[in-house]
Amino acid sequence: MKGNGMWFWFILVLLAGLVAFVQLAPSDPARWHQDVTADQDKDFAGGAVRVVDVDFAALDAAIRGSGAKVLAGSVAQGHITYISRTRIMGFPDYVTVQRVDGRLRIFSRLRFGKSDMGVNKRRVEGWLAQL
Repeated sequence: MKGNGMWFWFILVLLAGLVAFVQLAPSDPARWHQDVTADQDKDFAGGAVRVVDVDFAALDAAIRGSGAKVLAGSVAQGHITYISRTRIMGFPDYVTVQRVDGRLRIFSRLRFGKSDMGVNKRRVEGWLAQL
């Protein structure tokens, strides 16, 4: 019985360490604040791209209103990257918005794992629905 209790605590500490790592891992702007090269809508296992005609300032307000934090850039620069976190575990996702030829390119993607189960797509479409 004592062995089972040790396994429980070992797994609990391991999970707590994983959650702490995911939430506290530093975000390097040089890695995540890149140009959005996609020029059409695209969905993939770890994120989504949308190319839209919406007001940048209004989209920025919607994104910030959802709790996302700015990693780099600004609306005035026409290029901004946010960190948005999943609700339960706080996994960081990166959302880059860039003005190109009068349209906005939105690239939302995960940092950890291979699939976000559609979270980034739903998040972006939710912001756009607010506009």
